[in-house]
Amino acid sequence: MLIFASDLGPARSQMAFTLGFHIILASLGVALPAMMLIANYVGLRRNDRDALLLARRWSKAVAVTFAVGAVTGTVLSFEFGLLWPAFTGRFGEVFGVLFAIEGICFFLEAIFIAIYIFGWKYLSPWKHFWSGVPVVLTGLGGAFSVVAVNSWMNQPQGFSPTSGTVTSVQPLKVIFNPAVPYEVPHMILAAYLVTGFIVASIYAVGMLRGRRDRLHRLGLLIPLTVACIATPIQFAVGDTAARAIAADQPIKFAAMECVQKTSTHVTEYIYGRCTSSGMKGGLGIPGLDSFLVGWSPNTQVTGLDSVPADDRPPADTMLHWAFDTMVGICTVLIALGAWFGLAWWRRRDIPRTKWFLRACALSGAAAVVALECGWIVTEVGRQPWIVYNVMRTSDAVTRASGIWITFGLVLALYVALGTTLIVTLQAMSRRWRSAADREDEVPYGPDTGPPPAAVAEGSP
Repeated sequence: MLIFASDLGPARSQMAFTLGFHIILASLGVALPAMMLIANYVGLRRNDRDALLLARRWSKAVAVTFAVGAVTGTVLSFEFGLLWPAFTGRFGEVFGVLFAIEGICFFLEAIFIAIYIFGWKYLSPWKHFWSGVPVVLTGLGGAFSVVAVNSWMNQPQGFSPTSGTVTSVQPLKVIFNPAVPYEVPHMILAAYLVTGFIVASIYAVGMLRGRRDRLHRLGLLIPLTVACIATPIQFAVGDTAARAIAADQPIKFAAMECVQKTSTHVTEYIYGRCTSSGMKGGLGIPGLDSFLVGWSPNTQVTGLDSVPADDRPPADTMLHWAFDTMVGICTVLIALGAWFGLAWWRRRDIPRTKWFLRACALSGAAAVVALECGWIVTEVGRQPWIVYNVMRTSDAVTRASGIWITFGLVLALYVALGTTLIVTLQAMSRRWRSAADREDEVPYGPDTGPPPAAVAEGSP
């Protein structure tokens, strides 16, 4: 109640909401162009009209999501200065170079998206394909720069002094801070994982509704393959990240796992309620937490008792549940990938049961939940610091009044943007399914014969 009586509560709520909304669009912006190019490449190499048609349709979806993401990203850039003026005022010259890189990547991505979309009619096939490659590269560059800022906030370095006005900045140390090697791959893999399962889930729903044509099969297979490859790699990277956090941000790790006292042979709890006297409920596995941190149950895990109460993250139970949910969903998605991989290895086909399509249909929403849980762990786990062990979030927040009003306005704006995005994509999908629609015919590649006809389930 004390937090929400100040400006800190509404400022954190507004930032959390806008970040949680934008990260989905950012993930699509990073990975959807790659799906588009894979379909384009398959179409050109195999002279496959359906794959080229998918690539052109996905290029339009890339343009729509990029446009909406540009708006939500612009709001976020203003929020840094409006909600956290002490943070940007003191450290702006430290992380400013990363936002400059992100801006350059953003504008280049916009340019090449336009070239790619208009290039369907005006460029030769392979020149057109290569015009889309910079879209993928600039998306990765933008993701790197933004996540590197967050990594620096978690493990700050490359500036001095640590108190007062910053007078000396070492850009390379800022850009390649110790958290970058695991945070950046973790986020980029998350983008590919989430985008792959979202797109696959859309085509899985279509197939469940009887649209079993080859176009839907390709629309399922391409993103699902990418997502199923990314998921086990993501699990391994996440495991590495958790051990790095235990070493470099031990209080965040203690809050994630609800470790109250520094000790060895620490029990790993799956869910449960965190209290000051220990975990209540949940499934406990003795010694596993210590083993996961240092490959031995004798490994000492730092507890929350090692710092004063004011230096501990809030909402331990929420943080712990978010971490467990993220790991649990990733595990289930790995199982889905194994199911798909086994069937493909045996028959070069997707599993024939409808339960597989139902699982794919749910995978998109599950992946989004895991993505949001990951950001809760990252951001809430760092609290009460906006820059870990350097600046508190309460010291960075604006002293201006009326933040709840701006939060309400931003909420209304984002609801309108989200509704517009969904309605637009649904309208595009309906038009694509219309037999009378010929606007998205592929300008190059195979163009003989009627539009793709429905084929029996199980055909290639």
